[in-house]
Amino acid sequence: MKPNEIVNKMFQNDAFSQWLGITVENVSEGTCTLSMEIRKEMTNGFGIAHGGITYSLADSALAFAANSHGRQSVSIDTSINHIEKLLEGDKITATAKQDALKNKFGFYSIEIKKENTIVALFKGTVFRSEAIWQ
Repeated sequence: MKPNEIVNKMFQNDAFSQWLGITVENVSEGTCTLSMEIRKEMTNGFGIAHGGITYSLADSALAFAANSHGRQSVSIDTSINHIEKLLEGDKITATAKQDALKNKFGFYSIEIKKENTIVALFKGTVFRSEAIWQ
């Protein structure tokens, strides 16, 4: 399967990414760019976006980029640094890029931006199973 076919198949079954309002902007082998808008129900008691929102967007970008090679892959280690606050109405993008690809593991960096400003940095490692997307 082609990368966009894999991501489309994954997205159709991904109720959480759909709830987030994610749009797939671009996908190719080892990379993926997603976008979404911060909604009121995504904010915390401080009136800023809950950290789990940027984390979830980046996690979806990681999943789509990692699976774009055709082997079913799942995250085994992730982390995020929150740099700037986000408010209701902010549109953000997450771009995942592959740093290294091994037989059993893949390593990715994801930048989350609002316009040209980096608002969070996410790092992820995935386990690459032998199962092939069909």
